[in-house]
Amino acid sequence: MTGRNVLSRLPLRLESGARTNATAALAEKLAADPPPNADAGPADDEFGGGGGVDFTDTKKLFSSVPSAKLLRSLITLRLAATPPVADFGIWIMKSKLMEGPLCRKAILGVTERTFYRQFCAGKDLAAANATARELWETGLTAMLDYGLEHAKDNKSCDVSMEEFLRTIESAKSVDSPISFVVVKITAICKFWILKRVSDLLRWQHMDKSLNLPWKRKSLPLLADSSPFYHTLARPAPLTAEEERDLDTAFARMAKICKKSIEASLPILIDAEDTEIQPAIDYFTYSAAVEFSTGAEKPLIFNTIQAYLKDAKERLLLAKSAADEMRVPVGIKLVRGAYMSSENKLANSLGVKSPIHNSIHDTHACYNECADFMLDQISRGSGSLVLATHNMDSGKMAAKKAVDLRIEKESLYFAQLYGMADALSFGLNKAGFRVSKYLPYGPVDQIIPYLLRRADENRGILSASSFDRSLMRNELIRRLKSPMEH
Repeated sequence: MTGRNVLSRLPLRLESGARTNATAALAEKLAADPPPNADAGPADDEFGGGGGVDFTDTKKLFSSVPSAKLLRSLITLRLAATPPVADFGIWIMKSKLMEGPLCRKAILGVTERTFYRQFCAGKDLAAANATARELWETGLTAMLDYGLEHAKDNKSCDVSMEEFLRTIESAKSVDSPISFVVVKITAICKFWILKRVSDLLRWQHMDKSLNLPWKRKSLPLLADSSPFYHTLARPAPLTAEEERDLDTAFARMAKICKKSIEASLPILIDAEDTEIQPAIDYFTYSAAVEFSTGAEKPLIFNTIQAYLKDAKERLLLAKSAADEMRVPVGIKLVRGAYMSSENKLANSLGVKSPIHNSIHDTHACYNECADFMLDQISRGSGSLVLATHNMDSGKMAAKKAVDLRIEKESLYFAQLYGMADALSFGLNKAGFRVSKYLPYGPVDQIIPYLLRRADENRGILSASSFDRSLMRNELIRRLKSPMEH
């Protein structure tokens, strides 16, 4: 039977933007009570000037950035936003030139002095902490991310776990510039196990009679609008060896959670592509349930990718269940970083993409999810990291946060290190907590991260002309008035 024939026999699922009656009722239930400060009138200037994010005063905006760094950032971002440069970089990194020792050394050397220097925090934890300290001095904090994307075996998973533990340990001091430690489940669990678990979780959502004896208590992982085409037939149960690997991966996650509790430092779980995302969510939510300490602040933040058509429905389901179970779960909201691969796979199978049909739909979904979470926080329920490079989304969320008088402790804004600095500084100077996502690790290990950023962030980089124009304006101002900086 062909893939398309199998797909046609799977249970009918919802189209883009559609929601079940149950989910619609859930949304109404969660929004039943007005926010406590909804009618309080304009907020005071707790967030600075009534919460307005000002990009007009570039002297104030970039006051903490040396001219040399500003110029280097401007040039690097301009190069990264040029399609032929990005295409050439991706091609050369994947070419056979990387197999020759001399060529590899030369390519890595150029990469280190340009894009690696712009977007990464350093080769090891010490360098990353030094970069985080520099950010701290500008008013920003850091999300430290050990840059191993996919571990190959249990040994490399153990190595990754130890690095995560060291990262948390290094951030235990009271005045630490670290806001979160980023954990990739693909770094502590073998990809094959995540794929097998995801297939079984998808099938169980479609067939409730499927028993998964290894499954732990969790929150809802899938919605009726989620993509199910990754699993074309009923999966075989996990073998004894696979169950042992899964248990071992959970043991690694448990050690990370316990260290996080000890350090009073939350962990943030990165999202992946839809093939293995159900397993990522399963690890995240089951750990949140198991290690719930009764504190109001969440230990674990899960990532919701708003470019997915099922994003809002999954967010509503998870948030409602967490509230009923009294489990604090934080949410990091992003647009998404696997659009090319997701669309390519869907096209190859002849199915509709799980990605929204247009960037406007993605923006709308992101803003709706942000509005929902901000309303929840204003009622005293939830914590949120708004990861965005979009100026409009940033300003809209900032305004709503001020109007609802949301406490700073429940809201973070975040951007990638080396990108959207104008937005980061603008939000920070308006009184918001802002953190930079700092990947670190050896240059050759970080290459997959850089390739993905180059491939998936073309649109972001191309649309960063406003950010670059502010940098250019500030450099021109400094040249005209050198004594004022």
